[in-house]
Amino acid sequence: MTKVLVIEDNANLAFGLTRSLESEGYDVEAAEDGTRGLELARAGSPDLVVLDLMLPGIDGYTILKRLRSEGRDVPVLILTARGEEADKVFGFRLGADDYVTKPFSLSELLARVQAILRRAKAGDRKGEEDHAVEQFGEVTIDTRARSVKRSLAEVALTPKEFDLLLALVRRRGAVVSRLELLKEVWGHQAEVMTRTVDIHIAELRRKLESDPSTPRHILTVWKAGYRLQP
Repeated sequence: MTKVLVIEDNANLAFGLTRSLESEGYDVEAAEDGTRGLELARAGSPDLVVLDLMLPGIDGYTILKRLRSEGRDVPVLILTARGEEADKVFGFRLGADDYVTKPFSLSELLARVQAILRRAKAGDRKGEEDHAVEQFGEVTIDTRARSVKRSLAEVALTPKEFDLLLALVRRRGAVVSRLELLKEVWGHQAEVMTRTVDIHIAELRRKLESDPSTPRHILTVWKAGYRLQP
């Protein structure tokens, strides 16, 4: 059974999330503070973490940062009352897979959960089938190890940054729309399209381009999307 860990200090919201997820067939564990949540994330091997940012004990950002620094690539869905783009960028930079801004409908959250888990399972199957090294410019990608190097130096990418890069690399030279990338990497439908792709593209450029402000490889095609220039 798919295991979901909910880390949320609002007791009523945590109860509602737990019951809704259980009704969808998930095995749910809940924590009401950051310290306990981090313990359960480390010990329980969940398939997904639903993480509030404003928590007592340890905040959500710190939990996410610690999980990623320990090499744990469990998908993380952030719950936040913050609407500022800077907060979303920071969450993605630390390795979040998606976010839902409060207040939200349970149907929206369940759809996001299903999309994240579907992508994670598809990625696992693809990783078992593929073993290839992709390259462009000074960048080398080992798809099996999910590692990236630039000029022989290791580059730390979040799970979604890696998936987005791979989606571009495997279509090298072809224009890919934001919607195509959103569907492939995040599993979203058109009605929930966000600036998520743009934020992640900016991070890839920052990490992989010599001059992110004038990229040579990860290019914007005006009104169309993005393409990778080998």
